[in-house]
Amino acid sequence: MTDDPAPLPDPGQVGHEHPDVNGGWLRPAVFGAMDGLVSNFALMMGVVGGTAESGTQPVVLAGLAGLAAGAFSMAAGEYTSVASQRELALAQVEIERDEIRLNRAAEEAELAAVFVDNGVDEELARAIAKEIHDDPERALKVHAREELGVDTDELASPRLAAVSSFFAFAVGALIPLLSYLVGIESAWPAIVLSLLGLFGCGALVTRVTSRTWWYGGLRQLVLGGAAAGLTYLIGQGVGASLG
Repeated sequence: MTDDPAPLPDPGQVGHEHPDVNGGWLRPAVFGAMDGLVSNFALMMGVVGGTAESGTQPVVLAGLAGLAAGAFSMAAGEYTSVASQRELALAQVEIERDEIRLNRAAEEAELAAVFVDNGVDEELARAIAKEIHDDPERALKVHAREELGVDTDELASPRLAAVSSFFAFAVGALIPLLSYLVGIESAWPAIVLSLLGLFGCGALVTRVTSRTWWYGGLRQLVLGGAAAGLTYLIGQGVGASLG
């Protein structure tokens, strides 16, 4: 009987998978839609509270303006944020590139130390670091990942972030408007649709968390409903004072 080590598995044949703990596309998409839903729902309820005798036109106008303004604001903010983060990461990667080119021995030792800190034998760690540094581009990727937490092959796209944020927010913000756009003048259908949307978004988020779907749904329904209710009361108070 031998104690030969088991062969390394083919990554494509490993029998289990883990969800993306960072949420992947789902988290920003759902939170963008949720942001649009909560903010526009609350805005429209504030207008409903303050313009009870003025018909639905102010409510629809406020909802459409809130959708457009919020979606463009989200897109611009997300583009600037992601672009700045990307530019910072690339600038730091270029600094690391120069360090690897000008001071290979020190960078090799630094990488070996990282491996040792993670439990690798020092001699083996030095051998691995040397082999990695035989290819400067590979060394750059490993240093960027280990030291900066940056994957140079998967830097976020500012354009994609802006477009996805725009549409996610717009979809959420459209939900409170739907009943008004088909001619229903009562606020109750908009309230019901919005609460259902809040529950659905909260339940969907639990796909990347450890919470149960009903807990996530109820939590978001309560928070979003409270925001809309408080804004309604504020609108009612302001409307009465201006009337």
